[in-house]
Formats: sequence, structure tokens, C-alpha cells
Amino acid sequence: MPRGDKSSYTDKQKRLAAHIEKGYEQRGVAEGEAERRAWATVNKEDGGGKKSGSGRGQAVDKSPSRKGGKLGGQASAARTPEERSASAKKAAATRKRNAAR
Repeated sequence: MPRGDKSSYTDKQKRLAAHIEKGYEQRGVAEGEAERRAWATVNKEDGGGKKSGSGRGQAVDKSPSRKGGKLGGQASAARTPEERSASAKKAAATRKRNAAR
């Protein structure tokens, strides 16, 4: 099986990778990098593609999915209340402006 072949992954793993990739692309990550990160996350969580056979299942590790949200919270908490307030006001103004269109 050549490197990069996704035939050993389940349909659920493929859907999960597509969903993660879409999220990265919405945040401005390049298409190729988003795909690479998505499959790295699926591999880290599930231990790679699924193989048939009794007793070969593994526990799912959700830590890679939690990591992003945790880091985002730390970054926000490191800012002063004035900086967070200014950012929130700017975001509200942008939403209001976009809604008027």
C-alpha cells in the first residue's frame, strides 16, 4: 500500500478528517496544511487506520481535539480586560456592519 493511501480508514474516520480539515480552512490554514493536520489528528486519536480482527480495537484519545480549545483559552486569558473589551467591541461593530449588507 503506497504512502498516503486512505483505503484502510473507516468511513467515520474519513468524515472526521474532512470535518477537521474544513475547520482549519475556515481559520485560514492553507488547503494542503489543513489536510495534513486533519489526518495527523485522526491518526493520533484512533491510532491510524482500522484493521479487521477480534480484539484489535483501541481506546480513542481525544486530547488532540481538546488541545486547540485549551490553547485558545490561555491566549485569551493572557490579555488584559481592556484588550479583550476592545476586541469584543471591534467584533460587534464588524458583525453589525456585515449584517447591514
